[in-house]
Amino acid sequence: MGIILSILDQTPIYPGETASEAFRHTVALAQRVEALGYRRLWVSEHHDSEHVGGSSPEVLISHLLAKTERITIGSGGIMLQHYSPYKVAENFNVLSSLAPGRVDLGIGRAPGGLPRSTQALQRGIQDPPSLTDKIVELEKFIHGKLEEDHPLAGLKASPSPETAPELYVLGTSVGSAEIAASLGLPYVFSQFINSDEAVALAAFAAYRGQFNYESGRQPQAIFALAAIVADSDEEAEGLAGNHQLVKIHLESGRTLTVGTIEQAEEYGRQSNEKYRIEVKAPEITKGSKETVRAKFLELQEKFGVEEFIVTTNVPHFEKRLRSFELLKEAFAAELVAPDWASTNTENSADAPDTAKSAAARAVDAQSFESDHASSNPSVSAAV
Repeated sequence: MGIILSILDQTPIYPGETASEAFRHTVALAQRVEALGYRRLWVSEHHDSEHVGGSSPEVLISHLLAKTERITIGSGGIMLQHYSPYKVAENFNVLSSLAPGRVDLGIGRAPGGLPRSTQALQRGIQDPPSLTDKIVELEKFIHGKLEEDHPLAGLKASPSPETAPELYVLGTSVGSAEIAASLGLPYVFSQFINSDEAVALAAFAAYRGQFNYESGRQPQAIFALAAIVADSDEEAEGLAGNHQLVKIHLESGRTLTVGTIEQAEEYGRQSNEKYRIEVKAPEITKGSKETVRAKFLELQEKFGVEEFIVTTNVPHFEKRLRSFELLKEAFAAELVAPDWASTNTENSADAPDTAKSAAARAVDAQSFESDHASSNPSVSAAV
């Protein structure tokens, strides 16, 4: 089995860095990993946060599509619980019309913020449909397949792109896997949020065992993880810093992952529920390219996946870029290249900003890198 490498970038805003600089880093990263032959780059959705910039994935996706040439760009993910499926379908149909065949629509189950932002996003909404029902309706709008007896029969999510966006379900539990399976959609398990191996194994087993083949698709299981690759194991360990994975367990039974103890306490205060905070070391696959290669191959065998979506939160941007370069080198022999990789992406006649190659633009963006502290920003879970 080969290896497919993709990326989730959360547009982290590190101490001493502005949001504009963080977005420029995301753009430069997209351009560099496109040149390296990564399959896709997704961006996340977070609200009311000083530590991550991506509060509007569809806007950022549009910019990234314009700044790249062939790499697939998508959401990891859209927090559909907050939104109208019809409007999300329109947004992504516009994106797919601008860049046919290059748009992914990943759907997340988490709120992407604290209760206050959820209240602001859902103000005035009463008795909302379930997430599963929303995904079903979203897919119908995307493909123009509303039933004749649907209350909105005849409604189109315009424009109608020549290639519809690809829909994915993101999650960290057996429940999310079952949703993806029932709808016959690709499924992404996010280990960097839930590192419980037993849950991941159960989720993939449920996904494959319950997959709805009537959709006409085959199961597509993807593993999302945090990874840091450096020139040595010791350097990677240092780059990882003192990360914490903070979970808040609410009395209602919900469990959410946030970035800091302070965020967990604030979440509990805003929820008006009794809560318990759990702090543990995050699961980060780190080391030299030889070390990380061995760990990835072990994960591939254990979970039976071909594609890995990697997130790397390192304060120094050039080290983040270097991590993805080394990861690509680690799998030079096994990497399943995207269909467009055989074409010279840096010299395409129809490429934007042809005065500079993607790699050159990525190097230019490094000039915005500040000498930040070694601690990583707090990043709340978005999937």
